[in-house]
Amino acid sequence: MPREKFSVGERVEMRCDHIREEKRVNDWLAGTVVQADNRMLAVQFDTVVFSSNGWLIPDRILWCAHGSPNIRRPQSAE
Repeated sequence: MPREKFSVGERVEMRCDHIREEKRVNDWLAGTVVQADNRMLAVQFDTVVFSSNGWLIPDRILWCAHGSPNIRRPQSAE
């Protein structure tokens, strides 16, 4: 059964390159959906993020396709 698409204002987690504890890591990072259409969504973060080819993203917004394995709804703390 397909999952619902993400909508603007929703909190999500995206697997991306970012800074954690002064080190660059590739891990899940929480952000907010700021734009969405039928195919893609834009997620804005509160910390520095990098594109897949290593460039620093000044506006801290990354794009992702709905259904990508690199985006998910927030996981509850275990």
